[in-house]
Amino acid sequence: MTRVTLAALLLASTALPQVTTDPFPEPIAADVIKVNFVEFASLPDINGEAARMMLLVDEPGTRRMFVNDMRGPLYSISYDGKTVTQYLDLSAPDWGVSVQAMGNERGVQSFAFHPQFNQRGTRGFGKFYAVTDTSNVTPPADFKPSGGGHTHDTILLEWTAKNPGAATYDGGPPRELLRFAQPFANHNGGQLTFNPLASTGDADFGLLYMGFADGGSGGDPLNHAQNLNSAFGKILRFDPLGSTSANGKYGIPAGNPFANDGNANTLGEIYAVGLRNPQRIFWDPKNRNMFVADIGQNTVEKISLVTAGANLGWNVWEGSFGFVSGSGVSLANRRGDPKITYPVIEYGQTDPLFQPNSAVTGGYVYRQNAIPQLTGLLLFGDNPSGEIFYIHADNLPKGGQGDIRRIVVNENGVSKNLLQLIKEKNVKQGKTPATRADLRFGLGPEGRILVLNKRDGTIRLFVR
Repeated sequence: MTRVTLAALLLASTALPQVTTDPFPEPIAADVIKVNFVEFASLPDINGEAARMMLLVDEPGTRRMFVNDMRGPLYSISYDGKTVTQYLDLSAPDWGVSVQAMGNERGVQSFAFHPQFNQRGTRGFGKFYAVTDTSNVTPPADFKPSGGGHTHDTILLEWTAKNPGAATYDGGPPRELLRFAQPFANHNGGQLTFNPLASTGDADFGLLYMGFADGGSGGDPLNHAQNLNSAFGKILRFDPLGSTSANGKYGIPAGNPFANDGNANTLGEIYAVGLRNPQRIFWDPKNRNMFVADIGQNTVEKISLVTAGANLGWNVWEGSFGFVSGSGVSLANRRGDPKITYPVIEYGQTDPLFQPNSAVTGGYVYRQNAIPQLTGLLLFGDNPSGEIFYIHADNLPKGGQGDIRRIVVNENGVSKNLLQLIKEKNVKQGKTPATRADLRFGLGPEGRILVLNKRDGTIRLFVR
């Protein structure tokens, strides 16, 4: 072979796109911030299995926090953590909801209290919302997939309490706002949330955000996430008390990016597109930045800034990289499309800290001073490893994992992650130690940070 031919072959080989499942070969940095945890409250087992906690929120009007078990119960927790009361069981036969809580991903996904929940005389008085998977697939769905099967439905429900301060729910059956027909068993609904920074008179006040996954399987085989005529793989925003939707059960805000575009093939409910499995939406109280933690395929986990009409890339992109179905990601043309909103932070699933099947979970921007070492940090975590991380919220990175640092628990001078604490708790409970953490963050009054999991029934509180 001549030198000219060899050089041409070498040049051609280097020009080929590089496909990898390890786009970040340098491991996450070893330096850490140490914090302390205390056990704050416990939820009861169901049939010997720990509560499958998904979300904890503060309801300041009634001075209680609420947390759900994916199998149906919604509990209230006093501000000191000493009183835990079942407020409502969505799976009770009286409601006819037929919660489907099979596997790791199905069940009561999320809930949210209207910001006027405790304000008598307002439109939102007594109202709260829950999104759940259901076995009842008889009613027609408002949103259908573009193919696949029909494993179950996911529904959004509105509940109305007569007395918001009552110890247990005292209202009637829920009102169904919308229904999705699910083509696969995984990647179901994400978080429900009202913008906690919006106040009366703001355009965003009383509008409900709903993260909704791409419909499942793997790789978004039905191409939902980039389809503006599909509600799957999106962040949706609507007025739960309005009536301008196609089914007349909720309102579509005029400020939504596709609400008044004159295109019948776009959904007015859409706020942002291109998501795979958006499990957590949260805001920075200092600058009002909105973030989403979106679980990746097999390679990249990410947290992204969200703005109205943003395209977060899936399934053309996985994080900052071109998605290559079945093979990983391409290193060619990294962050190469100016129309895409790429992540502020991302990490690779093959990092030595992680177990297989990593999944990012958000998230909280800590602007309090009670735990000084966390002030100004954006906190997030990984499942199933139980690792907790931070980046600096005032100096957001532009992708990659180089800025990620760990947060570990300081227990008697020994550094541990959440999964280690769960295993130790399981031993004390007489149970087989868990192999995964399934952590979630909860926000208490005065910016308190609580950490949930699905393996030991214990809610933990960060302390100084």
